[in-house]
Amino acid sequence: MYTLFNKKGGGNRFIKPDMNQLKKLFIMPDSPDKFLEFGTELLDLIHNFFTEKGGIHSSISLPDLEKIFSNVNIPKRSQLLKDVLGEIKKKIIAHSVKVGNPYYIGHMTSAIPYFMILLEMIIAALNQNQVKIESAKASSFVERELIGWLHRLIYNRSGSFYKTHVQNWEIALGNITTDGTMANLAALLVARNKAFKPDGGFPGIRVAGIHEAFLHYGYRKAVILVSKRGHYSIDKVARIIGMGNDNVIKVPVNSRNKIDIIELERACHQIREHNKRGTDRIKIISIVGIAGTTETGNIDNLQEIKRIADQSETHFHVDAAWGGSVLIIDQLRYLFKGIQEADSVTVDAHKLLYSPASMGMVLFKNEMDLNFLKHFSNYIIRQDSVDLGRFTVEGSRPFAALKPWATFKILGTDGFRLLFEHAFELTSVLRGLVEVHCNFEPMNQPELFIFNYRFVPKEVQEKIEKLMLKINGVTPEGPEHQVRNKWMRRLHQINKVLNELNIELHKELREDDNTFVSRTMIDAPGYFYQDIVILRAITINPLTTPEILKEIIELQNTLGKKIYRNQFESRLEKL
Repeated sequence: MYTLFNKKGGGNRFIKPDMNQLKKLFIMPDSPDKFLEFGTELLDLIHNFFTEKGGIHSSISLPDLEKIFSNVNIPKRSQLLKDVLGEIKKKIIAHSVKVGNPYYIGHMTSAIPYFMILLEMIIAALNQNQVKIESAKASSFVERELIGWLHRLIYNRSGSFYKTHVQNWEIALGNITTDGTMANLAALLVARNKAFKPDGGFPGIRVAGIHEAFLHYGYRKAVILVSKRGHYSIDKVARIIGMGNDNVIKVPVNSRNKIDIIELERACHQIREHNKRGTDRIKIISIVGIAGTTETGNIDNLQEIKRIADQSETHFHVDAAWGGSVLIIDQLRYLFKGIQEADSVTVDAHKLLYSPASMGMVLFKNEMDLNFLKHFSNYIIRQDSVDLGRFTVEGSRPFAALKPWATFKILGTDGFRLLFEHAFELTSVLRGLVEVHCNFEPMNQPELFIFNYRFVPKEVQEKIEKLMLKINGVTPEGPEHQVRNKWMRRLHQINKVLNELNIELHKELREDDNTFVSRTMIDAPGYFYQDIVILRAITINPLTTPEILKEIIELQNTLGKKIYRNQFESRLEKL
């Protein structure tokens, strides 16, 4: 039995465990009523977190949080579950970020349907390990069905193709992954392995390694091409698969933050011409298109990228982690023209499928491509098995597929259409509020629920407009180029001060804590690719309203004017 005693000086109660009592924790508490009691208490904690008044972030400082969680010793003595739940409420829930708040429009993490909490409980209770059919029986079939749905959404092969292959254990149409980074890793690892596949007596890069692969095929290095707006996971993947960041070629973007097709074509042409000389050849293992850039929400010209990839005889990958889910709506497929020709596509469930973090997916056009990752182990994923783990980079994985699988059934495509229509409306409203406001400047042309803007007082905007007219009226190589350069330096100085202003505004918004937008810096095409600090809003929360967006802009305007007058007005007047 448990022996209860109080910690010296009060506080949590410690208990002396015995084996019989520990077993009950792994099966069921003392009675079903007790289980329901703790379950109800847990749901109350969660409900109270959503309903309590206050800011988006708690008022506690980061140093004070550090003090709370600075115990360097693993707890030795057992505590009552009730006490631990109380500690979770006081120390963790109380200081968690309210990302579901309708005034929180700063990141891709947003509100989730309440039933996700119940699905997470099912996932935890079943504790299926998707690596192996012996630890994931029904859930393995669910995962393959979900992959089939997403594959058809992107590639739209025939019904007979999916009836043949969705539950065909000899192949895999894709993977469920931990997140978008792992999905991109799987796609580009397949691309690398295809580029240096077995050839005659050469066993392939997976067996021989990079050095031997380069020697056999006659290459000095391998590269990936992606736009400057590509997600930083592409850099991480390049490091992991042995290529290095220097071999990720970042192609400039055009005025709409899409990859510049002319620059991409030029880069590939230069590589092909270089290779014709026969020395120090370069292998393009993949060209990556973006379907929903993380910072600006724009979609590359996928059809043109496919054409260029074919010219270079390379793998065409589309990172659609953000935007891919919008393919659910048939009327919006035109935005993604060409995606059905991609060799691989990544989509994140924890973004526009409204699942809790985290879960990614990667789909392959060719049902045989994942054989380039296929592996075996005598104790768990034998060659004659039907285990999902044969085709995945990751080993143990939870039954995360249940979340989007159930969401599709609960919402249906009609439900998603309404959610996306609402998100488009919010984006349009926010853009309109900014464009008509005298103290804000829009900084992108949004396509998928991400809008960029910055605070620029009216008088400063007028000054910039006059400068831009002067600069654009003079050719860079013309006789007045020295005067033009002087104007360019002045423009650069003004934008540099505006960067400081918008950073201060973002800090003030964090201090106010009633609303939240994120902040980033982009090389803005409209300002000759100068680095510009911008505010970044994500308008996907179904609970956000146009009225809330108006409140957010008015608050930003009030704080921005105050900061401008107190800290930046005199500096900008001198420029």
